Amino acid sequence: MELDISDPFYVDEGKRWFKKWWPEGVPYNTIFEEKTINEILDDQVKKFAEKNFIWFLDTWITYKQFQDYVKSLARSLDNLGIKRGDVVAMHLPNCVQYIIAYYAITRIGAVANGINPTYQPIEILHQLDITKPKMLIVLDALYEQFLKPIIDDTNIKTIVYTNLADLTNIKGVKKAIGKFVKRIPTGKVDFPGAIKFNDLLKTEPKFDDVKIDVRSHPATYIMTGGTTGLPKAAVLTHFNVVSNAKQCKLWLGGERPEIGNIGILPLFHSFAHTVVMNTTLAIGGWIMLFPTPPSQNELCEVIERLPCEEGLIDAGTEMLFKRLAEFKNLRRRFPGVMGKLILCISSAGPLHKQVRDEFVESTGGRIVEGYGLSEASPAVSVGNLFGESPIGSIGMPFPGTEWGIWPVDDFSEGPICLGNPEDTKFGIENSGEICITGPQVMRGYLDIPDETVDTLKKYNGKIWLLTGDIGFMNEDGTVEIRDRKKQVIKCKGYSVFPKEVEELLMKHPDITEAAVAGLPHEEFGEIVKAWVAIREDCDLSPQSIKEWAKNNMAPYKCPYSISIMGDLPKNFIGKVQRRALQEADPMYKK
Repeated sequence: MELDISDPFYVDEGKRWFKKWWPEGVPYNTIFEEKTINEILDDQVKKFAEKNFIWFLDTWITYKQFQDYVKSLARSLDNLGIKRGDVVAMHLPNCVQYIIAYYAITRIGAVANGINPTYQPIEILHQLDITKPKMLIVLDALYEQFLKPIIDDTNIKTIVYTNLADLTNIKGVKKAIGKFVKRIPTGKVDFPGAIKFNDLLKTEPKFDDVKIDVRSHPATYIMTGGTTGLPKAAVLTHFNVVSNAKQCKLWLGGERPEIGNIGILPLFHSFAHTVVMNTTLAIGGWIMLFPTPPSQNELCEVIERLPCEEGLIDAGTEMLFKRLAEFKNLRRRFPGVMGKLILCISSAGPLHKQVRDEFVESTGGRIVEGYGLSEASPAVSVGNLFGESPIGSIGMPFPGTEWGIWPVDDFSEGPICLGNPEDTKFGIENSGEICITGPQVMRGYLDIPDETVDTLKKYNGKIWLLTGDIGFMNEDGTVEIRDRKKQVIKCKGYSVFPKEVEELLMKHPDITEAAVAGLPHEEFGEIVKAWVAIREDCDLSPQSIKEWAKNNMAPYKCPYSISIMGDLPKNFIGKVQRRALQEADPMYKK
């Protein structure tokens, strides 16, 4: 098939981001096939049937074994009355069962919805109220504490339960398995008629695929981060998730059947859903899957022990890479790790030059910054993994993806900058809302039409996603983020961007982490509040940091109040939680 310039996902090849940093060998445009995610699975099994697909708790599963599990579970789900359009929720940590369930659910045309295993019962109930699943697949050890208290208030008719050890070579649920899980946890599931996951895999692995309109039919509901309010469910179609996996595949160099992908990020999160789970399938690689985040020592032991000669993909947050970069005597203790971490992507926040340089020096690997959001399946852009890459920007948009800068709060005014050759409005003085268009952009928010209309806008025949991030475009077409639209601090009439103040504070030699947010003030409207972590061997005070800030920042950006604390609170993927700090402060008012 030839490229069609009238295709809505064709990008003008004169765009500025193609000219300087674009990786050699990656096409500017591509054809996005109308396939389901299971058609991709079946295609890969034809090529890699006996090749390993997943390593989990010292157990290997091949592509063919995995497909058989998926078909067996799909047939069992169908026998249990799960039909096209039904929702099946998964309350599971990272495990083989999660990936099998995702592909089995989507194979029958149902919709997969992962639940954060760290959620408390009331948070789980909120998600179940939104997605309304008929079935829940749960880890037995999680049921009694987290699901039992709220299960009678849900629409769930059937519960399937499993144990971490169910599909492994480990015998007995209490057997030690190295250092990763000291004891396999277990628990009682007393829901009437609850079914064992393994019993459903005994069904013959034959299933006639359901006809699916890939452009409109959801594969999954991914919960948004909820950083600006209660979480919402982003509706991602088969076309969305398959297209985003292909975009990642092209950026990683195409099909790479011997490369591994480190699965530490939680699979229910959009980042791991695509960059770990679906992308590994698309490139024909294998997943190194961990049920809980390993220590740096444990991770390095596994990398040395497993067949990683072709290198590894590692997607994570800056903090995960910072810990590896600072791991003492890494080269001496684990020489087999050197040069293996060849395709590393840091997201969910900025990648600072110091962390990048220390990581490269410590591991011999390569790391770039990426950007995405749940509403975009989630991968939007990333730096060049095979050549020079800009620092401070979020890289280049994937093939078939465009971005632009629009006036904040008024999309109808038209774009400030689209990265065209004739554009002139670049740099920080031309900041606005970052908007993107491409095949990975969601269909909408589940059952929230007003918010969907506010978030998805049409311009020049394309659907644009308003990201809520404030930033600007450089003359080379790269984009730099300043902050979230709803987190901008209004102080004395000025707009203060928390991310900018955080990065300025991080330039202090003794500050290791910083979070900034606005707090209400009668006279100023809001004041700038900073929470910082400092090096153990230093003697900093809030006043000394304020004095330093006065010498290094514009007066309106200087923190009015500073709290020194230990490690800053982070979420499950390592992102600092400004909102938690803000709401816990005595000055905060809702």
